[in-house]
Amino acid sequence: MSNIAGKAYAMTVITPSPTSRTWINRLLFMVSRGAPGTLGGLLGLSLIHFARWVIVKRDQWPDLGNGPQNLNYDYMIFCSNFNGTWDQYIDAFSDGIPNGLNLFWYSAFRYPKSIPVTAFKNYIVHNQIDTNYYYNATPGSAQRDVKCALKVRAALADLAARHARETPEQFAESYARALTSTQGCLGEPGYGPVASLSTEAADVNRAAAFRREGV
Repeated sequence: MSNIAGKAYAMTVITPSPTSRTWINRLLFMVSRGAPGTLGGLLGLSLIHFARWVIVKRDQWPDLGNGPQNLNYDYMIFCSNFNGTWDQYIDAFSDGIPNGLNLFWYSAFRYPKSIPVTAFKNYIVHNQIDTNYYYNATPGSAQRDVKCALKVRAALADLAARHARETPEQFAESYARALTSTQGCLGEPGYGPVASLSTEAADVNRAAAFRREGV
């Protein structure tokens, strides 16, 4: 699947909405932007890279040379990147901000609400489209892996600066403090869940390349 790159998954969902009700969603989006605390459950989910909802009115779709389309509905596009499996992501969304999801998809045609989660998953399945092109700069690293790497990098830069000015005894203490603060980030990040045969093949090829290079 082209919407999977290493540990990351790209999700795109397009849902129709009656034109008479999308103004309500626009109002809800403005309220959410003005009061981000209403999305606290979403912002606390570290497996999510980002999530965005966009409303495209029926007369706003681009004309690619085939003439304007005569559409009956407005559409909402939901885009998100996340780590983990599809089921983990939907479960986390449903558990974290069930009321927020119900507001964001308030005007969506035949939206079943986020709880119970089975009906919500079926709704996403029937409205999700594959991502044709998806680039991931760090396919072997999840969001937390990248944050840990940045933390270790900052600690090493600080140690390098201290090494030039501290005595051996002082530097030993600085090294111990740095090691203690970063020890949770020094483990092997491991491979992502096997979401497709192509992902599994990429992991196998990467492991073989690492062995050849002595990494």
